[in-house]
Amino acid sequence: MVAKMNHKLILASGSGYKQELLTRLALPFEALSAEINERPQSGEVPDAIARRLAREKALAVHALQPEAFVIGADQIIALGGAVFSKPGSLQDAEAQLRRLSGHVHDLFTAVAVVAPDGTVFEDLVHFAMDMRAISSAEITAYVGQDLPTDCAGAYKIEAGGIRLFRSLQGDDYTAIVGLPLTRVWRLLEAAGYFP
Repeated sequence: MVAKMNHKLILASGSGYKQELLTRLALPFEALSAEINERPQSGEVPDAIARRLAREKALAVHALQPEAFVIGADQIIALGGAVFSKPGSLQDAEAQLRRLSGHVHDLFTAVAVVAPDGTVFEDLVHFAMDMRAISSAEITAYVGQDLPTDCAGAYKIEAGGIRLFRSLQGDDYTAIVGLPLTRVWRLLEAAGYFP
């Protein structure tokens, strides 16, 4: 059992995926969506986009709840020079999977923790995602099964999306779903969340 903490913990996200993951740490928390501009800045590389967005989300919620520890996270999928966001529609999900099919793409998941004194602690997890070549029929069947319209890259690794891959190279699989729990715990330790 985890000891009772002295400060409130807030996840700066409305994502059910991130909320479900954070419950695994058995820490009491609230979730509050962060309203920020998520467009990439000119010349910004994918890992820097993920880091900036995680930090901005955490800082935006911290400005509303300055007494709390706030966790922000963001995920970027990149292949070559292209950055993939949440597809939003079944057609766009299929188009993303056609582009990723048969290639190794980068998945960057950044997490930031803002302490009550405003200090920011952050980290980044990188995965090399080796997607096998997938036929159009397989793509349509998969998208119809998992409906991954709210997932960057248009796959749910925790569901049927696992079958789309040859290999996954990284060190914390929860980062693929959207919140790297090993990093969250370490950053909360560094930020002084635990008594």
